Formats: sequence, C-alpha cells, structure tokens
Amino acid sequence: MKNIGKWALRLGFLIGLIAVLLWSVDQYDYLAPAVIVFFMVLALAFNAFEKLKGFSFTISIFAAVAASLFYPQFFLEIGSFKLTRLIVPMLIIIMFGMGTSMGIKDFVGVVKMPKGVLIGLIAQFSIMPFIGFGLAKLSGLPPEIAAGIILVGCSPGGLASNVMAYISGANLALSLTLTAVSTLLSPLLTPFFMQLLANELVPIDFLAMFWSIIKIVILPILAGLLFNHFAHGRFKWLDKAMPIVSMAAIAIIITIITASGRDSLLSIGFVLIVVVIAHNFSGYLLGYYGSKLLGLDEKSSRTVAFEVGMQNSGLASGIALEMGRLATMGLAPAVFGPLMNISGSSLATVWKRKK
Repeated sequence: MKNIGKWALRLGFLIGLIAVLLWSVDQYDYLAPAVIVFFMVLALAFNAFEKLKGFSFTISIFAAVAASLFYPQFFLEIGSFKLTRLIVPMLIIIMFGMGTSMGIKDFVGVVKMPKGVLIGLIAQFSIMPFIGFGLAKLSGLPPEIAAGIILVGCSPGGLASNVMAYISGANLALSLTLTAVSTLLSPLLTPFFMQLLANELVPIDFLAMFWSIIKIVILPILAGLLFNHFAHGRFKWLDKAMPIVSMAAIAIIITIITASGRDSLLSIGFVLIVVVIAHNFSGYLLGYYGSKLLGLDEKSSRTVAFEVGMQNSGLASGIALEMGRLATMGLAPAVFGPLMNISGSSLATVWKRKK
C-alpha cells in the first residue's frame, strides 16, 4: 500500500508542477482538470500512509471544491431540479447518524464531570460567538458574508471534535457529553446569540431559526437515539455505512454551497480564509488555556479546545439555506469545515505524540 502511496505522491507532485505551469501561462481550460486531478491523486497518496490517512478526506473535499469553482454549472441544478434542495435532507441524514452513535451515557457525563461540562459549555457559547463577531466587524466583508462568520461561532460542537479527542488521547467521554449537550442547547442559544450579535447585519427571526434547528438537528438526533436504543447491533451494515454516507453528504453540501457562492468566494476568498483560520485557532487557544486557568486537567483542557475550535459547520450551512442566504451566509461554514479538519487533525497528531 505504501508503494502505491509513494507513486501517487510522485504523480501528484508532477501534476502540481503542470498546474503551476498552466496557471503561469493563463491556460485556464487545462488548469481546471489539472487542479482537480492533483487533489484526487494527493488524497489517494495520503490514504496509503497511516500518519497522513486522516487528511485524505479533507483533501478530497478540496478536489470537490475545485470542481465546483471551475465548473459551477454542474453543481447548481440537474434539469429543473435545484441541487440546494438536497442540503437539508442530507443534513438530517448526518444528524440521524450522529444520534445513532450516541447513548444515554453521553448525557450522564453532565453529572459525572460537572466542572468540565460547565466550563466547556460556557467556552463554547461565549468564545466563538464573540470572536466571530469581532472578526466579522474587522474583516470589512459584506454584511451577509460577515454574518456567516458569526453564525459559525454561534453553532454547537460537531462530531469532528469527538474524532480529534479520540485521536489525541484527550477526554473522549467529556467530548461526547459536550457535543451532545451543546447540540441540545443550540435551538435556544444559537438564535439568541445570532439575534444579539448579527441582527444589524441580517434580520434574524428567533422563532424561525429555532424551528430550523429543531427540524434539522434535534428531531433527527432523537430519532437516531431511539434507533440506537431499540435496534443497537441489529443492523451492523448501517453502523458501517453511516460514516461513509455522512462524509459523502458533507462533501456534496460543501460543493453545492461553493458553486452557489462562487462569484463572492472568488472576490473575497483570501480574506474569508484568513478570518476563518483566525476564528478556528482562537477557539483552540482560548479553549485550551482558559480551561487550564480554571483548573481542568490536561486531557480535559485539550478536549475543550477541540469542542470550542471545531464547530458544526453543517448546521450553520443548513440555517443559511433556511434563511435563503446560502450563497452568502453559507460561505463561511463551507470554508470553516475543511480548514478545521486540517487544523484539528494536525493538532490531534501533535498532542498524541506529546502525552
């Protein structure tokens, strides 16, 4: 397998050089397939190495994003069917899968680890919303795109943070509990902070956002919890299929959002990427050192860092769609998702080596 990876890396390097050459001579018709193939080959190469395997999915996302930027017409509609209609159903499937991976034990952690849960939740719904607000103000981005940055900050933690907590050897039980509880609180806290911080950028309807989160997140997760409780172990094929289905759904969602907001992304892409990186890293830093300052142990502090720095960008995308602002408010979540997976995987690898 490693031999395949080595040959794929060499091929990827060669295609990357060709892509740079095509860009330098303005041969954009040939540049598009070269860039897409470069990321696909790189993803294949990464998948062959154990230490790099965690990055292969994110690199695949970059291939999909490149395709949607170069050929947006293929990712907007098929015939008269608009592909944006797929986003909410796919989010519901992802959240159902999230529910099937949970159990009552994930909520029992509130009693077993009250200090860690309280610190994590306060950090989750204070650091990211207000850092997002500050960055949105400083960025000078158009109001609706800036509101998307705040929306990411107001979203709960996602499953990716649990994966990174597991890889890094952090407090996985605390991570699962924080994700579960912050998700259940999100129908109230996400609209509250959006109305508080983003209402001057875009009009926020508290009740409409509340219902959107209930519909997209809470009901599917409850259905998944019930399924897990009554049918656990009976459908092993489903347990194996759900992670793959979820990853595919995330890739499709990001691709559709990128195609929808292509023009805006090309004009403000660099600024948005810098802002998103600053937002993501602020969550890690303040989550970790804030937890240490308040007396949490090393493992729990690392867990809070992941929970705060890694948001449920899929939910943010769904809310943007429900508000009819997918091509603007949906851009920050679409950029945040792949970048947080790269930074989260890197941080988890560093912490894994540093016990």
